[in-house]
Amino acid sequence: MTKRHKRFTLPATLLSALALTSGGVFADVEKFSLQGNALHIDTNTNDFTVTVIGNNSFQVTFLTNDSGKPYVNLPSMALPDDAASNKLDINVSETPNSITLTYKDISASIDKQSHLISYALNSEVVAKERGGLSISDEGVRLSFTLDEKEKLYGGGQRVLGMDRRGHSMPLYNKAHYGYTTSSNQMYFGLSAVMSSKNYSVLFDNTASGELDIGKTNGDELLFKAQGGRASYIMVLGENLEDTVTNTVAVTGKQPLPPRWLLGNFASRFGYKSQNEVMDVIDAFNTQDIPVDAVVLDLYWFGKDIKGHMGNLSWDAGTFPEPEKMISELRAQDVKTVLITEPFILTTSKQWESAVANNALAQNDNGAPYTFDFYFGNTGIVDVFSEAGQDWFWQYYEKLAAQGVAGWWGDLGEPEVHPDDIQHMWQSTKVSGAEVHNAYGHQWAKTLYNNLTALQPDTRPFVLMRSGFLGSQRYGMVPWTGDVSRSWGGLKPQVELALQMSVFGMAYTHSDLGGFAGGEIFDPELYTRWLQFGTFSPVFRPHAQDNIAPEPIFHADPVKSIARKFIQLRYDMLPYNYSLAFENALYGTPLMRPLAMAYGERDWFENADSYLWGDGLLVSPVTSANQTVWPTKLPEGVWFDFFSDTKYQGGQTVNYPLSQDNFPVWVKAGSFMPMADGLSRTEQFDARKIEMHYWHDNSVNSSSYTYYEDDGKNPAPVKKGLYTKLLLNASVDDKAALTLTLDSEGSYIGMPKQRDITYIVHGLSEKPQSVSLDGRSVPVMWDEKGKTLSLAISCDYQQSVKVVIM
Repeated sequence: MTKRHKRFTLPATLLSALALTSGGVFADVEKFSLQGNALHIDTNTNDFTVTVIGNNSFQVTFLTNDSGKPYVNLPSMALPDDAASNKLDINVSETPNSITLTYKDISASIDKQSHLISYALNSEVVAKERGGLSISDEGVRLSFTLDEKEKLYGGGQRVLGMDRRGHSMPLYNKAHYGYTTSSNQMYFGLSAVMSSKNYSVLFDNTASGELDIGKTNGDELLFKAQGGRASYIMVLGENLEDTVTNTVAVTGKQPLPPRWLLGNFASRFGYKSQNEVMDVIDAFNTQDIPVDAVVLDLYWFGKDIKGHMGNLSWDAGTFPEPEKMISELRAQDVKTVLITEPFILTTSKQWESAVANNALAQNDNGAPYTFDFYFGNTGIVDVFSEAGQDWFWQYYEKLAAQGVAGWWGDLGEPEVHPDDIQHMWQSTKVSGAEVHNAYGHQWAKTLYNNLTALQPDTRPFVLMRSGFLGSQRYGMVPWTGDVSRSWGGLKPQVELALQMSVFGMAYTHSDLGGFAGGEIFDPELYTRWLQFGTFSPVFRPHAQDNIAPEPIFHADPVKSIARKFIQLRYDMLPYNYSLAFENALYGTPLMRPLAMAYGERDWFENADSYLWGDGLLVSPVTSANQTVWPTKLPEGVWFDFFSDTKYQGGQTVNYPLSQDNFPVWVKAGSFMPMADGLSRTEQFDARKIEMHYWHDNSVNSSSYTYYEDDGKNPAPVKKGLYTKLLLNASVDDKAALTLTLDSEGSYIGMPKQRDITYIVHGLSEKPQSVSLDGRSVPVMWDEKGKTLSLAISCDYQQSVKVVIM
């Protein structure tokens, strides 16, 4: 930016204070004023605002370009509409060289000459603009200084390693079919970084561009875009976990999903008839494998892959009675999920209707923009315009009336999206290049908001593979696209999920088993991928159907191992649903980098393992023919989840592998609520809970909060319609273990009585005595497994105290 001296007009109160201290003589400085939460800075180059938006965050937005001319910003996609609606207690101070905006422990200091901003937490500067934000004929740029040892997450879906420093990448959502161990551009990019110095920068710009994290200049973070919004958000945190939750809070927390999202999905490319769908679900039932949903790919609207996209109605020849099918599935507590795409082929049944209703993005002449791609000659729905939204929504509304429960939006990058295509956004024409990265986000927003209005008592399920910062607030469930069905495809899935989760996309998951290619079934690869999926946000095997993705079509031992792990997934439903609640309340990911709990220095770059909640450490097997799996464990005591074998942390251990075990450790002092033997998530009964606890005398005290609601209310967090079970464990000087249980809150339909079975792992011998609220009680002792079981019944408001000597 050009360095210039300007004259400021100060707020009256600040003018008075300066007059008293300087005799009324003012420096030749720039003009500024505080309006609500926003500090307005006027210069003869760029006028801009610095706004405090809560959650330790600032928003910087330019109002003029580098020539001083007014700049019309597109609306923010990253932030909720009410991001800065609450009046905050903000302080503005001035020195001869700077103006500082302070809120609580955070501050933004603007240099008067260069206009560059530095950000501080607890009076310590943690981030500084280098070139700052700028607008020119070339587009919008944002530049920050990087410290020598700084490491950074960022860019969203890429396969580059956890530390993205030293890489440059396109900011342009684009399909990467059949990717494996390297990818610089994928389905769901994010114009954001998160630093090991505990701050994140969110570039609130949806245009085609580039993110350079110290590649061109080793000490510079640079965002570039072809145009679009000139704005960014700075988020500060005390540590990595604080930075993650603040970042998610400012962009919007994910609504609590339907509980059935945590079940097993029957899915492939694709089921070709109504009879095939029913036969598949019958096979899950007869083979005693739990399942909660069936996903229909594009054959529901056409017999062939090409030529039918945009029909948006059932193929009567292959699905003659869809409502009957959906009803029969629903009677079995199986939900129906349908794919839709935004492309309307010129050969489809709805082409003329889309044109007549002005629903399609246009060319420069105002006619529908058409082009060829894999599926045929097509136009694309203008999801930004009211006409496009209204036209598209009518088909969803009809399908919802037929009983469809979940929605899969595919190809939403969009897969083909010419730069010069024209969209109408709030009465303004914008190019495809300017809004490309917002297309999936806007599609999800429209779908989510309309579903919420249409079905106010239902939680929407919206599965999509592309979006933008903040897409999680519209319930988006992303997946990692058309991954290669190979060990190379499995290897990057932890990295991909963690990179997305820290920015709010907590339900990012993969097509279990791999999607693309593969001519010969690899039973070990398939088994290991499903084992990993057990500890993933969504369990959805999905693939091209030359090799069946469903376990029902495979022989033992593959089928029996898959059954065991899918059943474990259902047994873990209370634990997993509680993780979903934490995410809705606090923005905490389900899959978490180890650095969130054990420090950035040692764990920031680790993508070999991850935390599933607070209690479990998972280290997926990503290579074939292994007999042991080396895993670095953090300090502390850890138990093998499957055998209860105890390991000392702070070292790399070799986990002994068999076909039907998997490297999962439980941290000593952890609680895990479980439910035994479910075959549908709808069968969950809050009156019966197994509460597992892993004991070691090295853990003097620990605690855990279990969250529970009715599984259906669409706004339990907002309305406070949930309960918390507060569990604590402590060990006294005599090595007596005390377990306490208390509760807070309630919800409609909450059981009055609970049957809780404590299962305590890690005991070296049978306890001398066990007391419940001071009374001696009998227990079951498993000598082989060294576990103690104690069954208790209690009122839901009753406090419980168990002492094990």
